[in-house]
Amino acid sequence: MSSGSDHDHPPFGFSTRLRVDFADTDAGGIVYFGRYGRYVERAVMDYRRAAGVPLLGPDGHRFVVRAMDIAFHAPLRFDDEVEVFVRTLRIGTTSHVMDGRFERIDPDGALHVADATVVIVGVRSWNDAVPTAMPDDLRGAIERFEASTH
Repeated sequence: MSSGSDHDHPPFGFSTRLRVDFADTDAGGIVYFGRYGRYVERAVMDYRRAAGVPLLGPDGHRFVVRAMDIAFHAPLRFDDEVEVFVRTLRIGTTSHVMDGRFERIDPDGALHVADATVVIVGVRSWNDAVPTAMPDDLRGAIERFEASTH
């Protein structure tokens, strides 16, 4: 976990690191844009583990991605080390919005490479995609985790 205070961005209380795999790159050796969604998902899963939140959502409020937006600022390449910062930006009635930031870790410091926003909705089940109200205990777990990381 990182406090985010040593980086030039809004405060993020949680981050996870990964390395770019060869399979994630295109013919030019640059990470294929479609792989960033996988990186966000991995960071969100690590966030949920750290927060004590069920990875797929609790029974009756299964997590599904409604929308994802990624803005690219610089490329990632094979074997780059990447730190992905994530936080819960907003909790709604049936959904929550996660904010992310990608930084390439270089010997000279971190380079901001991308930003992401993910809207996650809770549904009754994957077969019945009716949105459900976020359970109070889930809301509380996320709020407590966010408060503890700042």
